[in-house]
Amino acid sequence: MRRTKTTTIGEILKEFFARPYVAAKVAEGRLPEYWKMAVGDAAARATTDIKFENHILTVRISSGVMRQELFYRRDDIAGRINQMAGIDIVKAIIVK
Repeated sequence: MRRTKTTTIGEILKEFFARPYVAAKVAEGRLPEYWKMAVGDAAARATTDIKFENHILTVRISSGVMRQELFYRRDDIAGRINQMAGIDIVKAIIVK
């Protein structure tokens, strides 16, 4: 089908990245960045491993005190990550 209205590449890319599947994959790729922004620099430095599978974010923390603090704040952190991503990508966080 031929388009009658000319569109810019920016508009086409915006339309492409607005698709739910593409937006979820982009947000999944940016999870380490979102994690750092949601928990702060100190907790991000203590984070040794981040895994994401089936809408569950699993993080491994090297500091016991930091692990306990993040465990209590995990629902708030999930909400912040979802807000930054613009979609509900993280349903639960497991802190190990």
